[in-house]
Amino acid sequence: MMSLFPQDIISTAEAIIREFKAAGLMISTAESCTGGLIAGALTEISGSSAVVDRGFVTYTNCAKMEVLGVQAETLLRFGAVSEETARQMVHGALFRSHAEIAIAVTGIAGPGGGSAEKPVGLVHLAAKSRAGAIIHRKMFYGDIGRSEVRLATIRTALEMVRSLYAA
Repeated sequence: MMSLFPQDIISTAEAIIREFKAAGLMISTAESCTGGLIAGALTEISGSSAVVDRGFVTYTNCAKMEVLGVQAETLLRFGAVSEETARQMVHGALFRSHAEIAIAVTGIAGPGGGSAEKPVGLVHLAAKSRAGAIIHRKMFYGDIGRSEVRLATIRTALEMVRSLYAA
């Protein structure tokens, strides 16, 4: 079967769909720099409608605030690409859905938009369960190209979902 995504991403997405379906769990996504591609990878799998509740693409700060409840103060103090914003995004995605687990990503895919403090390739990811467990990762993928940063982010996000589920 031809896919939009590389085989390793498809294999991980298939495992998540299979495991979550067997456990009766649902997932939601909150995405900025990936623009919905995590939800896209999950929904590439047949039967994913039993697992994927919804995806939020919140590319702007306004969308992050309106759709996910990210606080304006958080964005002003820490910026959109920060641990604090990723944590608020994942909380919003979890509690604005019927999912038991949510994943959120915010970053700078490039080629522009980076700074010395927040370079191209910096991504913050957060995964959270309704039980309260939360995982955060700060990734420096480097200036490897927009598509490669986004694919690397999808890989990390799916791995985080699996590790949170296994915890």
